[in-house]
Amino acid sequence: MKENIENTVLAIVSHPDDAELLCAGTLALLKDRGWKIEMATMTAGDGGTATLSAEEISRIRRKEAATSAARLDANYHCLECEDIFILYEKSTLLKVIELVRKVRPRIVFTMSPSCYMVDHEITSKLIQTACFSAGVKNIATTSPPLFSIPHLYYLDALEGKDRLGNAVEAAIVVDISDKIDLKEQMLACHESQSGWLRDHHGMDEYIISMRSFSAKQGHAVNAEYGEGFRQHLGHAFPQDNLLAKELGELVKFPVKTLTNDNYKHVHENI
Repeated sequence: MKENIENTVLAIVSHPDDAELLCAGTLALLKDRGWKIEMATMTAGDGGTATLSAEEISRIRRKEAATSAARLDANYHCLECEDIFILYEKSTLLKVIELVRKVRPRIVFTMSPSCYMVDHEITSKLIQTACFSAGVKNIATTSPPLFSIPHLYYLDALEGKDRLGNAVEAAIVVDISDKIDLKEQMLACHESQSGWLRDHHGMDEYIISMRSFSAKQGHAVNAEYGEGFRQHLGHAFPQDNLLAKELGELVKFPVKTLTNDNYKHVHENI
């Protein structure tokens, strides 16, 4: 059973600032085309500090995330898991299923299945299952079942590589050149993270690193700046590339991915 749903895109990521790093430009492009934007994080970012308590930094980071989301007129949702302790278990999965049912998105963006951080990888698995199972009526949540599996897209892995340093290549790249300044403004809303990333990750140039990686992804398709995605094409999930249909020529296909039959299929079904 299918249902008519509005043009809503849900970006559900692990931590505040993940969406700004990886998909804010694409969200802005969809907003320009009339899509409703919803943004969510699994945690409030309670681990992202070297000096504050979990409660203090969570309060700050929720506010930063909401401020950033407001630049896209988006609602911000926090599922209140803990940093480092995002678990694939029933209570967490029910939270995600409820959010998907409540928002009722046509498109969902989430973390890469392969990344440097297990929080990111578990988030990816949770969202995959939630998109698939949101229509299972015997799973009880406050919101009614969603009888339409969303188009699910995985974001770039951070720095474009997995835990072993192997490249995680995008299947499609969205040209976000016209939105890079807005993407930067949204990332800059996360003021609390500049010092934390410098102290813990050795990243002294938070925004410059974002622009550099966006430029790398863009250059792969002859654009100034880009954001990469891979579509989930498993059984029962939509097979047409809705993102490409909506954004047209701004969605580009790196030549090296065209040898992959699955991505050929995506390309042919625009």
